Amino acid sequence: MVSSVRSCLFPVAGLGTRFLPATKEIPKEMIPLVDRPLIHYGVEEAVGAGCRDMVFVTGRGKRAVEDYFDRSFDLERMLEARGKGDVARAMAAISTLASFSSVRQPEPLGLGHAVLCGEALCSGGYFAVVLPDDVMIGEPPVLAQLVDVHEKRGGSVIALEEVAPEETSRYGIVAATEAGEGLWRVTDLVEKPAPDRAPSRLAVMGRYVLSPRLFDLLRDLPRGAGGEIQLTDGLVRLLKEEPLWGVTYKGRRYDCGTKEGWLRSTVSLALGDRALREVVLDVLREEAVAEKRTHVCSSCQKEAPELA
Repeated sequence: MVSSVRSCLFPVAGLGTRFLPATKEIPKEMIPLVDRPLIHYGVEEAVGAGCRDMVFVTGRGKRAVEDYFDRSFDLERMLEARGKGDVARAMAAISTLASFSSVRQPEPLGLGHAVLCGEALCSGGYFAVVLPDDVMIGEPPVLAQLVDVHEKRGGSVIALEEVAPEETSRYGIVAATEAGEGLWRVTDLVEKPAPDRAPSRLAVMGRYVLSPRLFDLLRDLPRGAGGEIQLTDGLVRLLKEEPLWGVTYKGRRYDCGTKEGWLRSTVSLALGDRALREVVLDVLREEAVAEKRTHVCSSCQKEAPELA
C-alpha cells in the first residue's frame, strides 16, 4: 500500500530488566515469540501500514537488533550448502522488508526523549511509533488502522483500548469525545492516574501516528515524572495545536512487557498455529498426568508410616 506515513520509529533502548538474566546479553526486543523475535512483529506491522523507513532508537548492547535486519552471508551460504535453500532465501528476505537505520539514545530520559532522538532519521512528515513490547495482530494491521484515520481526518492518531478500572494506573488515559464508531477526539491525557482520578477507561497503547511538530514541542518540554521527558506531556501540548484522534483498534494485543505476559502470549499464539497447537495440548496433558502421579506418590509416602 502507498502511505503518507513513510517512517516508523522503534524505541528499543530499554534495558529489559524484567527479563533478567535473559536480557543481560540479549536485547529484550530479540526475545522470540514462537518463531520470530518481538521486534520482527512490529516491523511487519509497520510495513503492512505502508511504512518503508524503519528507525531504531537504540542503546548500549542493542547491536543484535540491527544485525537481525542485516544480511548474514555466512549463514545463507551454509544453509544453501546443506540443501536448505528455502530457509536461506527466507533469511535474506528479512533485510528487504524495508530500509533500516538506527540512532543511539545517549541516556535513558524517557519515551519522549527516545522519540526526539529519532528526529533526524524521520522523513520530515508525519511518522509512526511502534512500541515492540505490545505485539498487535489485526486485519488490517493496527498501525494501518491509525494511518487510515490520519489520511481521512488529518492530525495525529493514537491507539486506544478500554481497560478495567483497576488498571488505569498502568497506562496513559485519555479524556475524549466520541467522533464515530471506534473513533475519539482526544481532549486531554493523564499519565497513570488512580482509578478515582481517571478521566475514562480508554488507555493509550503502543501505536502512534504523530505530527513532526511534536519534535519541537518535545525539545522545549521540561522534564516530567521521574525526571524524564514524557511523550504524554508532548501530546498534551500537541492537541492544543492540531487534532489528536484516538482509535479503539480492531485486533488483539499481546502484552510481552513482562515474563507472565510473554508466556501467555507465546502459548496463545502457539495454540492458534495449526502445526503447534497439538504440541501445546500434548504438553498440558502430560503435565496433568505427571502432576496427578506426583500427588498420588506424595499421598502414599504420607500414609506409609501409619501402615507400618
